Amino acid sequence: MCLAVPAKLLEIKDSLGKVELSGVTREVSLMLLPEAKVGDHVLVHAGFAMQIVDEKEFEETNALLAEMHGGPRTVNELGS
Repeated sequence: MCLAVPAKLLEIKDSLGKVELSGVTREVSLMLLPEAKVGDHVLVHAGFAMQIVDEKEFEETNALLAEMHGGPRTVNELGS
């Protein structure tokens, strides 16, 4: 099974971007997503940004990932 994770795009230099993913920064290729801008939330898989997602989807996906790892945050609390 493959999983793409949401990350915030912090910097862009040519076709590479720097993203923040749960407090960790990584370089990703933007070759598949040349329209991405700094500040966008993107789905990252295998070192490639693949899709821009909105703030709500970004928060929900991060909440689900936290729940999978036993975190206290839940998706149901996002709406409060």
